[in-house]
Order: sequence, then structure tokens, then C-alpha cells
Amino acid sequence: MSEFPALRKIRLNLARTKEFPQGSAHHGYEFTAPLDESGHIDAAMWKKERQHCRVRRFWGGEEEEIGHLVHKPGGSWAFHYDIEGEDDDEAGYRFGAHAFKPGEYVSIKDEDGDLYTFQVVTVQPV
Repeated sequence: MSEFPALRKIRLNLARTKEFPQGSAHHGYEFTAPLDESGHIDAAMWKKERQHCRVRRFWGGEEEEIGHLVHKPGGSWAFHYDIEGEDDDEAGYRFGAHAFKPGEYVSIKDEDGDLYTFQVVTVQPV
């Protein structure tokens, strides 16, 4: 039994794009977040477990980035990597409204402002 029963490890793979017509398992994110029974991020539980809500960004041959899932003013969610620098966060588009279940799709706006769609591949207990 996990000591963090609400936490889930979620893997997102890049969905189809012009550059990757079949999508890509080499471009995406793995992150940990507390999910409620319907698969939505639980903001109250995130407050209690935020130090465990980490993200790993993998993007082809680029160096992996490690950061945190953050809850922004107004209720939006983002991935924050650069604690001391100037890098912008990567914003989850309507993450609060999406259920994180295998087969579902979510969008993330990268630090350059480009919006990408990802498919939820796995959701596993931590």
C-alpha cells in the first residue's frame, strides 16, 4: 500500500503533429499529481503533497528537465522548472477540467507559447 494513496504517476506522450504524424513516445512528460476518483487533479490534496508533485519533461535528444507541478492564482496548473532563473512555466491548458485517464488528450503550452496536444498513456499509483 502506498504511503501516498491519492498520488498518481501520469505519462503524457506527444499526440499527432505535422512533424510526428504517429505521435511520439520520445516527447512528453511524466508527472506526479493527486487525482480524485474521477481522474481530476485534487487541489486540496496537492496543497498537502505538493513537494511530491514532480514533473520530468523528455523531448527527443534534448536534456531532460525536472520540475514541479504548480497551482497558479486563478486555479490554473503549470510545470515549473527554473526555480531561480527566468524560464517561463509550461501551462497546462484547462488541466483542472480534464480527467487524467489513459486515452484522454490534454494540451500544454510550452515556454515559447506553442500549444501541443498529448495523450495520457498511463496513470499508475505511486
